[in-house]
Amino acid sequence: MLLEVLALCGYGLWMLLGLALALGIYSTGRGEALVPLTLGCLFVSAGLLLACLRLPLMPEWHGWQIGHSLRPTREALLALATYLPMLGLAGMVRGNEGFWATRLISVALVLCSVACLVSSAYGYRARRMAQAGVTMQIPLSRVLSACYGGGLWLWVCVIFQANLTGADVAPLPWAIGLLMLALLLGLADGLGWQQSLRKPTPGERLRHAEDLQGRRFLAATLICAVPCLALLVVPLLPWGRWLSLCAAMAYVVGKTIELKLYDVAVTRLIEPDAP
Repeated sequence: MLLEVLALCGYGLWMLLGLALALGIYSTGRGEALVPLTLGCLFVSAGLLLACLRLPLMPEWHGWQIGHSLRPTREALLALATYLPMLGLAGMVRGNEGFWATRLISVALVLCSVACLVSSAYGYRARRMAQAGVTMQIPLSRVLSACYGGGLWLWVCVIFQANLTGADVAPLPWAIGLLMLALLLGLADGLGWQQSLRKPTPGERLRHAEDLQGRRFLAATLICAVPCLALLVVPLLPWGRWLSLCAAMAYVVGKTIELKLYDVAVTRLIEPDAP
């Protein structure tokens, strides 16, 4: 679950950075884009590296069992293809922001990242969820999770690379954008939880919800409450930039907990006798 959340943040970083570069609204220091590109690469590649080591923790990567099968799955091929525009952008990002090739590669990175997020929504876990009738909101939820998580980490990169109290960073637009993403993500995840609890009888549904209620509240606090509070407090404190890092890490922990709880909920629907 942790590796999945890191991958979501990585693709979200690439997607938002590519969009900002394509629109010409990112920082004027073009070399500054190398930091979020590298951070996103580390997040996305964590699962691939562990899969190459053939550890039980990560037996496959996007459905591809590396070492057992020489032929990657279509989902794995798309994930590998996403590295190409990322590497191309890393090589051209120090050029003029108005250069047409830089913007073209940025658009390609955005499209590849979105395509990878959507295709991975129909992987193994999604096929299991389909048996419970909760597949419809998965692609939307993954894209929103990637945008929100990637936005938090991009916010960290911008704040640590710029002067928070100067003209380089405008905290209000970042706060408004991320708060809106948090709201949309909360609505999408709420619909997902409603669908995951719709099949049992009222008594089973109540008992099921009570079993997960405390941990769901903890996950929601880490995903939404802590980052949203940090968004409002960071500009007011001289050391506030460290809160942005705490907010991004809190999201990773909270989203990992939520995915685990959601997997437990779906397992109970598919296998009623499961603990």
